[in-house]
Amino acid sequence: MSKHIKINSSTGERTCGAFKRCGGCQLDKPYEEQLKWKQEKANRMLSGFCKVQPIIGMDYPYNYRNKVQTVYKLNSSKQIISGVFQSSGKGMVSTDDCMLEDVRAHRITATLKRLMRSFRIEPYDDRSGRGLLRHTLIRTARSTGQVMLVLVTAGPIFPAKKNFVRALLDKHPEITTVVQNVCTNPVPLTLGERNIVMYGAGYIEDEMCGCRFRISPASFYQVNPEQTEKLYEIAINAAHIAKGTRVIDAYCGTGTIGMICAKNGGEVAGVELNRYACKDAQENAKRNSLENIRFFNEDATDFMKALAEQGESCDVLILDPPRAGSTPEFIQAAGELKPNRVIYVSCKIETLERDLRLFKKAGFKAEFIQPVDMFPHTTGIETVVSLIPKNKIQEAVK
Repeated sequence: MSKHIKINSSTGERTCGAFKRCGGCQLDKPYEEQLKWKQEKANRMLSGFCKVQPIIGMDYPYNYRNKVQTVYKLNSSKQIISGVFQSSGKGMVSTDDCMLEDVRAHRITATLKRLMRSFRIEPYDDRSGRGLLRHTLIRTARSTGQVMLVLVTAGPIFPAKKNFVRALLDKHPEITTVVQNVCTNPVPLTLGERNIVMYGAGYIEDEMCGCRFRISPASFYQVNPEQTEKLYEIAINAAHIAKGTRVIDAYCGTGTIGMICAKNGGEVAGVELNRYACKDAQENAKRNSLENIRFFNEDATDFMKALAEQGESCDVLILDPPRAGSTPEFIQAAGELKPNRVIYVSCKIETLERDLRLFKKAGFKAEFIQPVDMFPHTTGIETVVSLIPKNKIQEAVK
């Protein structure tokens, strides 16, 4: 166990000594108090739309992150150290563990530092332009056990890469693929356009809700698999998908929610701007033998506006936008498409509140709000909201 992390022997609760310096966690309190804090915030911000259901927490709220990004640098003694990049953007916080991250990633990182010394591979220094390794990205799959290591480098030349990978796999046979990503972007923790597969397939696969998903280095995939399955089940149940239901899955990522809808009989159109995620989504549909789903590599707002201008309609609209939320133009187009139900999956409650006000103006009313604790020890609250047209409520009353 890390010197930073302390365990309460009577309660099992963990605390991190790097809490104030790191910024990755924002809630330094017992887990039950965290859930209470989040419930109160959700009630305060969303109860004006409809009743907020009790938040769904985790049985074991630690080591849940299946995506781990680690940065490296040389300390004053020229030793390689690793850690997390501060959320404030002020630099690296040196840690050898994290109570949020998959424990396999910590072990791989420790080995990487030893191998970097052996192979004389230095961390990249953006001030001097010297060094090679910018950061690493480790992705793990809960259901299959597959592990991907992405070595993000400043240039394409990786000295003695075959021997490096061989030595790495000798210590960690659980790694199923190793990818070198070449990145010249100075922004920390970004990925470049070029991937060089050093070992394995260049991607990993995971299973969720009865579907199998391909995950590439740049693809979006929820970081908490246990809670994600609960979240998606809530969203799908709220959508009432039946055979032939026409579904738009906006901001669809690698197609997870849309493919579950297709498996339940829906006729699905998924739209995603990230071309890597869209490519994975297309491959995922093939893997699951789903012919009733199509993916469009387009901006979600432009896609919706075009459908509205063409006089199209749909039965169910599902949207899972990034933290910035959706756009007024998207929501206006949703009103013109007149779906029977809108399922909004949100990862930021502030933008959700803003967008629900816009949906209300567009003629929709929230009928169900379910918060899910996807990110224990942070202030993040994932939420599923089911909305229906106001005229549907009036018809039900009559």
